[in-house]
Amino acid sequence: MAVAENIQRTKVFVDQTVEEMKKVTWPDWPQLRNATFVILIFVIVVAAIIWLMDRSVSFILNFIIDLFAG
Repeated sequence: MAVAENIQRTKVFVDQTVEEMKKVTWPDWPQLRNATFVILIFVIVVAAIIWLMDRSVSFILNFIIDLFAG
């Protein structure tokens, strides 16, 4: 009996999911292209900020280590 309930619940879930997906407004090609471009620029900027922070901390730590090592 539990297997039949699980199959029925899965069918209801899939049916509801299909109905909800019909309500979704999908982006057209220009919107998708623009959103992708914005995301790529954002990722590049964040990566550059993290890289700069990493290089700065590395420089500071090496400077401090050199002060005490020499």
